[in-house]
Amino acid sequence: MSRNIGIPGVNPPKSKEDCMDKYCPFHGSTKIRGKITKGVIVNKKARNSVIIRQDYVKFVKKYQRYERRNSRLACHLPECLRQEMQVGDLVIVGESRKISKTKAFVVLDKIKSQEAT
Repeated sequence: MSRNIGIPGVNPPKSKEDCMDKYCPFHGSTKIRGKITKGVIVNKKARNSVIIRQDYVKFVKKYQRYERRNSRLACHLPECLRQEMQVGDLVIVGESRKISKTKAFVVLDKIKSQEAT
């Protein structure tokens, strides 16, 4: 049985069996608090992790222009979402407590798949 994590627009996964991942916000004990952000999956080589890229613009005062920048976040990918996530998908991630040295975010839901773009 999956639980509602209380974030608008995020639905529990449609998988029939519960995952045994203790860091899953739907089936485990991890609570989502802090930032909720979007990003594109750029790397899915690790077993329980994905790297997402966040694009943003920064104003350069000297030239009175904007420049495009990006940052990369390491995020935990729960077992129940692993099958449906692919490189290139736009996802929602939420901040949690530190899971490892670099991971403090958990993938919550897929917004758009790479085929739709």
